[in-house]
Amino acid sequence: MAWKVQRLDPERSRRRMQLLAELAGAKSVRERSQPRRAQGDRLRELIATRRRLAS
Repeated sequence: MAWKVQRLDPERSRRRMQLLAELAGAKSVRERSQPRRAQGDRLRELIATRRRLAS
């Protein structure tokens, strides 16, 4: 059976690119809304947890 090369649907491709752009925008908004201190606290907690598990 011969393989067919599927042509990309331009509308589907456009919708996919739009969705990816919206996701990237939402991620950047979420990262900006978190204060630096909260991010630092979370990082310290993750490091402490990793050290406890490694011991």
